[in-house]
Amino acid sequence: MLKNRLREIRHEMKIDYQTEMAKLLNMNQQQYNRYENQQVQPDMETAFKIAKKLNRSVDDIFYLDEPGE
Repeated sequence: MLKNRLREIRHEMKIDYQTEMAKLLNMNQQQYNRYENQQVQPDMETAFKIAKKLNRSVDDIFYLDEPGE
């Protein structure tokens, strides 16, 4: 299952509200909320755009959480 570290990264950046993070990423707050809360994962293009805006690699933000590994 694909997971992400968006909440952790937001806190590292000292951004208190999802609304602020969504604005930084140029997306609406509802969509960002779904990503951060692991309800859905962004498509590859969006994942790369998020990584670029956060100045991080895609695999620093998104990872596979496979049971037993």
